[in-house]
Amino acid sequence: MDRILGAANRIAVARRMRTPLTALAPDIAPKDEAEGYAVQRALHDLLLPHQGALVGYKIGCTSKVMQDYLGIAHPCAGGVFERGVHETGARLASDGYVRVGVECEIAMRLARDLAPSEEPFTAEWVMEAVDACHPAIEIVDDRYAEWVTLGAPTLIADDFFAAGCVLGAPVARSHLPNLREVRGRALVGGIEAGRGTGADVLGHPGEALAWLANRLAIEGRGLYAGQLVLTGSLVKTVWLKAGDQVVMELQGLGTVKAAFD
Repeated sequence: MDRILGAANRIAVARRMRTPLTALAPDIAPKDEAEGYAVQRALHDLLLPHQGALVGYKIGCTSKVMQDYLGIAHPCAGGVFERGVHETGARLASDGYVRVGVECEIAMRLARDLAPSEEPFTAEWVMEAVDACHPAIEIVDDRYAEWVTLGAPTLIADDFFAAGCVLGAPVARSHLPNLREVRGRALVGGIEAGRGTGADVLGHPGEALAWLANRLAIEGRGLYAGQLVLTGSLVKTVWLKAGDQVVMELQGLGTVKAAFD
């Protein structure tokens, strides 16, 4: 437990100070992904007074383009905090991040709990628990001195680049298009920076939600009504510079916008 808390404190200080995280000392670095998630849980307890309630999760590495980019061949999860959630049209300070980037996502809002006793979860099962979907900009932060050398356990411990999101208007489940066929585009300054489809997210975004529910169930934890889940990027991460205007277009779900001043 001392190792877990030591790693969580080291990461929390870097997050609050917005200083690049360097490799954790061998005596506290998580040895595997299970330890990475244990550090993440301890980190969340430390961040709650500063970031507000934990309102949901992000899932990373759900598409081949992101798995190839990060060199990690499976999904990874991180937390989403209340103070990091914004509405479309938000104007955000680019210097509030170490190195800010954006991703084009389908976000899901839950209508009911997904208890760990219900596992194993399938995409069909969890989609019945979805209240609505939002077009979303996931905000990511490369807050690492050199992320390629840290490894998945440490990246997981630090919420896997999560830095919040910007949400467009919700679309009720009864009016959702086929999420597998949704086409998404990322535009920065009016110029296309990437495109993809819902099928790029583990074959269907519902598969990502089921993966998360099953992973949490391993720890005896569940998802809860009202929580938000960012299911993974349809495009490769787009890194921004100050002044960039971002638009994500998701066919059948709508558009979401943000500016990073």
